[in-house]
Amino acid sequence: MKIAIIGTGYVGLVTGTVLSEIGHEVTCLDINENKILMLHTGMSPIFEPGLDEMLQHNIANNRLKFTTLAEEAFTDAEIIFIAVGTPQGDDGSADLTYIKQAAKDIAVHIKHNVIVVVKSTVPVGTNDYIEQIIRKHLKEDIEVHVVSNPEFLREGHAIHDTMNGDRIIIGADNKAAGDKVESLFKSLNIPVLRTDRRSAEMIKYASNAFLAVKISYINQISNLCEAVGADISAVADGMGMDKRIGRAFLNAGLGYGGSCFPKDTEALAYIAQENAVSMSIVKSAMEANKAQRQLYIKKVVAHFNGDVTDKKIAVLGLAFKPNTDDMREAPSIDIISALSSLGAEVSVYDPVVKKTELLNDCKVIYAESKEACVNDADVILLVTEWDEFLTDDWLLSEVQIKQKVLFDGRNVIPKNFSKVLVK
Repeated sequence: MKIAIIGTGYVGLVTGTVLSEIGHEVTCLDINENKILMLHTGMSPIFEPGLDEMLQHNIANNRLKFTTLAEEAFTDAEIIFIAVGTPQGDDGSADLTYIKQAAKDIAVHIKHNVIVVVKSTVPVGTNDYIEQIIRKHLKEDIEVHVVSNPEFLREGHAIHDTMNGDRIIIGADNKAAGDKVESLFKSLNIPVLRTDRRSAEMIKYASNAFLAVKISYINQISNLCEAVGADISAVADGMGMDKRIGRAFLNAGLGYGGSCFPKDTEALAYIAQENAVSMSIVKSAMEANKAQRQLYIKKVVAHFNGDVTDKKIAVLGLAFKPNTDDMREAPSIDIISALSSLGAEVSVYDPVVKKTELLNDCKVIYAESKEACVNDADVILLVTEWDEFLTDDWLLSEVQIKQKVLFDGRNVIPKNFSKVLVK
C-alpha cells in the first residue's frame, strides 16, 4: 500500500521505516526542514539501535521517502498515519495542538478517499474529534474514516517491538476501514485486537499507567526490603515467577522517566478528574516515582554527613534509559541539579548524550569517557545502566580495586559484591 506518515519522531519514524521494510511505499512528512534533510541522507535524528541501517536500506529501494510538503506526502496515499507529539499541558492534560493541525492539513490537501490512522497517544474521544475536524475542513466531496492504532514501543527496542509486538490494537467504527488497516500489518503475524475507537484510546493509557504503577510498587517494596534486610532482586524474581504477576517491569531503581509514562499517567489522572472518577492508585504511583529520586539524592548527601560541598561526584548516564538519547523526564536531571545546587562538583558521562540544555544552569563537567568521569571521584552514581558501564566488570573493578563507593541507582550490581558498595 501507499502510506503517508505525519511526524518523524520516535513513533512516526520507526512506524514508517518498518512499514517500508515489510513492503509498503511510505512517505514521511515533517515541518522540520533540517530533520528531513538529515533523513534524506539515511541518518536518523534520534538514536535507536538498527534504525539507520533500516532507513538506508529502504531509501535505496525507493520504498521510503521524506518531505516537508503535505500535498506530496498525501498524493495517492491510501492510509495516512498521524504520529505527532501530544505533550503534557500545564494542567496535566494532553496538548492536542499538533493533532488538530495534522487533521486540518489532511482535510485541506487530500483529494481522494482515505483512511486516517491515529498513532499518537490521545485522550479518549480524540479520534471522534479528529474525524469532525477533517470533515469540517474538507475541500473535496470524499470519504474519510478515522481509525485508532495506538503504539506500544519501548525506546531502545522500538524496531523489535514494532515487528514483534504482543498485540496490534485497531479501534475502528467502520469495519471496512478497520479491515484495511489490519491488512497493512498482516505480514508481521502479530495478534490483532479489534475494538471501538474509544476503547483503543483507553487501552494505551491504561497499559502505560499500569506499568507505571508496577514500577512504583516494586520501588517501594525495594525500600522496605532495605529496611528489613531482604534482597529485592530475589523478591522480584519470586514475585515474577507467578504468572499472574510476571517479571517484566519489576526492576527496582530510580523510577520511570521518558516520553510516555510520566505524560500518560498525568493525562489519565486529568481525564479521570474531568469525569469525576477517582484515580488514586495512579496518583500514588506518580508521587512515589518522584519520591524515589529524592530518596536517592538524600542517600548520597547522607553519605557525606549532610554536606556535599566540593565533593567530586561522578554520574554515569544521562539518558532516561539505555539505548536511547531521550532526556525527557530523565532521573539524571533531578539528581545532578540537586547535587550541583548543594555545591558538589559533578562530572557526567553518557555514551550517546554528550551534552544537554536541561543542565545549562548547573556546573557540570561533561567527561569524554567513563574512565575520565570517575577519575578522582569521591563517589560514583550509576544512573543509566548502559552496557558500556557493566561490560567486562569495568564498574566493579572501579569499586573493588580503587575502593570507590558506588550508588547503584539501577540495582544491577550484586548486593554481596563489595563492602565499599553502597546501594
